[in-house]
Amino acid sequence: MSMSKKQSSLTEAMLLATVARRFYVQGRSKLEIADEFDVSRFKVARMLDTAMESGLVRVEFALPAPVDLTLSDEVRSAYGLDRALVLERSTEREPKEVVRARIGALAARLLEEIVTTDDILGLSWARSVNALTEAIRTLARCPVVQLCGVQAGMDMRGRSVETVSRVTAVSGGDAYPIFGPLVLPDRRTTETLRRQPGIVETFGQFRNLTKAVVSIGAWQPGESTVYDALDEAERAAIAARGATAEVAARLFDASGNALSTGLAHHVLAISHEELMAVPEVIALGYSKPKASAVDAVLRSGMVSTLITDAAAAVPLLALAAKNPPVLPGR
Repeated sequence: MSMSKKQSSLTEAMLLATVARRFYVQGRSKLEIADEFDVSRFKVARMLDTAMESGLVRVEFALPAPVDLTLSDEVRSAYGLDRALVLERSTEREPKEVVRARIGALAARLLEEIVTTDDILGLSWARSVNALTEAIRTLARCPVVQLCGVQAGMDMRGRSVETVSRVTAVSGGDAYPIFGPLVLPDRRTTETLRRQPGIVETFGQFRNLTKAVVSIGAWQPGESTVYDALDEAERAAIAARGATAEVAARLFDASGNALSTGLAHHVLAISHEELMAVPEVIALGYSKPKASAVDAVLRSGMVSTLITDAAAAVPLLALAAKNPPVLPGR
């Protein structure tokens, strides 16, 4: 009895539908169904396959968030991640600000589920991370640590000091802010600020972090807060060294290797080594222009969870297929 290539009769369709209902809806075993209909369990298995192949039975996933299951699974598998959450394709035509809010809301929902009172949570400065804090409604009581200073010229609503305070207002945990800019004019100013008691206390928490939320920036205009904070000469010099991506003011080349540049000496930010040591890093990186940067950071092995959109995920998968990442354990 095959229905995959031809029109089935009503009686055939009813039988297949009844068997499928017993299995998928009522949770009956194949052996129980076989006994009821006086056929072998192998026959039941073939009937279930036929019902699926013919379209009589369709599998639908009603996820509790606007996530593209197929893209999420493919990205997770391609890069050996613990999780990948890809916004559904319907968001591809939405303005960047709307997509950013959706990314933030998705990240907020994840944090609400996975953060515990045993965690010490780090947050980097980024518009998408700020969107997360606008969306979060509940969080386990835990310390929240600012990972880097703020970009000059941003309004206070977007500053990460406010971001940290918003999260701790929800969680009731201790706040460890950085009252200082992200990029400083020279090494001396940076060293002076790093000796300030409040900043020393925050920097001392970096080695204790259990979870961190960061944003992936591309070394392009408008795609990285650090890039936009530098003058043209320094941008070009760093680009010439092979900079592809930026995370909390730490730079990566296209292969995911850390880049050592003069930038490290005049930023207030967690070090590359400390960032790599965080057990669980949740990275937010979205939009097509950032696909290469996301690919680079994922190759570093730093990220355990990626939250992105279909506009970035599709080219990301193409990059992974062209040059397969070296996954843990391989």
